[in-house]
Amino acid sequence: MTEKNKAIQALKERDFTAGMLHYSAKSYIGTTGEKDLDEEIVTLAKKISGEEDPNLLAEMMIAAARIQRGAVTPGNFKLFNRALKEMTHAEEVFHPYCKSRKVAIYGSARTKPEEKEYQTAALFAKKMVEKGFMSITGAGPGIMQAGNEGAGAENSFGLNISLPFEAAANEFIAGDEKLVDFNFFFTRKVSFIKEADACVACPGGFGTMDEIFEALTLIQTGKASVYPVILLDAKGGTYWKFWNQFIEEHLDRLGLISKTDFSLFKVTDDVDEAVDEILNFYSNFHSYRYVGDQLVIRLQRAPDEKSLQKIQEDFAEVIKSGEMRISEALPEEADEPELAGFKRCVFRHRRRDYGKLRELIDRLNQF
Repeated sequence: MTEKNKAIQALKERDFTAGMLHYSAKSYIGTTGEKDLDEEIVTLAKKISGEEDPNLLAEMMIAAARIQRGAVTPGNFKLFNRALKEMTHAEEVFHPYCKSRKVAIYGSARTKPEEKEYQTAALFAKKMVEKGFMSITGAGPGIMQAGNEGAGAENSFGLNISLPFEAAANEFIAGDEKLVDFNFFFTRKVSFIKEADACVACPGGFGTMDEIFEALTLIQTGKASVYPVILLDAKGGTYWKFWNQFIEEHLDRLGLISKTDFSLFKVTDDVDEAVDEILNFYSNFHSYRYVGDQLVIRLQRAPDEKSLQKIQEDFAEVIKSGEMRISEALPEEADEPELAGFKRCVFRHRRRDYGKLRELIDRLNQF
């Protein structure tokens, strides 16, 4: 395997929170309110999991018991159950492909195959497959169909939402084992954000706006890992140009976002530029996670001491205290042994201004 492809091919745990939710054993797992029942659940959890520490499973089982015995209507109980089943099924579908990088493709269901926006999305998906990325779409018509067509069924996932007027998956993903049907938009959104290593949006309606703002909000607030967000128009198109103008003239002018938030997305009408934006992001950077208040950035190549000092000066505002350092894998990362070979840039992070963190990643990608 070449160093160039290492960041794409290395196994990456799909923890889209960047380590915020890494589970560690704990003695308190909640209670049903009945000590004997709690003990029975812990015993059963240990039997099911086959592990000495069954606390995470026991915690989930206790939560389910509390739902059943609490002030929950049958309708809400069904909602919780179906949501968990949908997320479980999606996880089972994606798991065999956890070694592959993926890009989510959003856009209008109303775009026709003869339109240049459709052809742009299909070409983008095709080029990303050539670079080792799979595509994730909403499985419907329009831009979603273009993403599946360009990538091919073997390199596509379809996250279909059950709607009375758009119920059928497109012909390029229908019947494929990587097609997942969702009843809820929120469970579908979790899969899109959790499984994607980048997202690209072509022109679309309310749904596209919802998906893009969801991604940007989660990244901006640190609830999801930073990854490339690209707003791709057909050549000469102005859809995203005017969207960006709205962001500048209203959100930015009124001080409702930070200047560095513009680093969280890229507007372009050039397919190759969109492809390069994603490839460059992963040219040296692999992933990051938090260990306590330390941010651990995994890299293929570490900057030398002089360069690191300059980076520290230029990005002082992201450092809570102390200094940046280059390190091997931390002991707390032992649960991700497949990533042990990467170098680490480690520092105490302020956990704010994730646009600036994106700029830091871009700087580290220069090495």
